Amino acid sequence: MISFDEAYKNTPPWDTGRPQPEIVQLVNMGKIKGTVLDVGCGSGENSLYLAEKGYRVIGIDSAPTAIAKAMLKAADRDLKVTFFAFDALHLGCLGTTFDTAIDLGLFHTFSDNARPLFISNLAEVLRPGGTYHMLCFSELENGSSGPRRVTQEEIRHSFRDGWVISSIREARFETNFEKGSCFAWLSSIIRL
Repeated sequence: MISFDEAYKNTPPWDTGRPQPEIVQLVNMGKIKGTVLDVGCGSGENSLYLAEKGYRVIGIDSAPTAIAKAMLKAADRDLKVTFFAFDALHLGCLGTTFDTAIDLGLFHTFSDNARPLFISNLAEVLRPGGTYHMLCFSELENGSSGPRRVTQEEIRHSFRDGWVISSIREARFETNFEKGSCFAWLSSIIRL
C-alpha cells in the first residue's frame, strides 16, 4: 500500500477537486460555527470552501504533498487559510482551540488502538460545546477495497466518554471512483 503522501503525487480517489457535498449541506444548514479545524484536510477543498464562506480555518494533514497543493490553491484563489503538515494524533500540540472540527475521510484510517489517542487529542483542541463533524466510510459499502468500513456502533463506542452524539445519518462520500460515491456515515458529535 502506498503512503498518503505518495498518493497525493497524483490525484487520489478521494480528491475530487471540490468540497464534499456533505460539508456544503452542513454550511447551508448553519451547522458550522466559529473557528474551524479541518483535520485530514488533504489538498484543501473543504477548508477553501469554508474560507470562501467567511470562516477562519486551519487545515492539517500528515501528507506534505497534500499541504503543498492546498497552499497553492489558497494562493491561486486569494483565500486566507492556514495549512500545515501535522500529525492528527498530536492535535494537543497545536496550542489553540476551535469551535468546530471537520473530518471528511480521516477517522476511518485509524486503527482501533489509534482511535482513543485521536479522540483524546481532538478533545484538547475542541472547545466545550464544540462540534466534530465526521464523514467516514460505512459498512454498507460493498466489497473490501478502499478504506476501512466503520459501523454506527463503533462510532458510538468510540465517543461514549466526554462526548454527546447529536446525530449519525447515512451519507455519501464523493470520490473519483467510477460510481462517483460510496456509502458513509455523517456524524455530528458534541464535546462536553
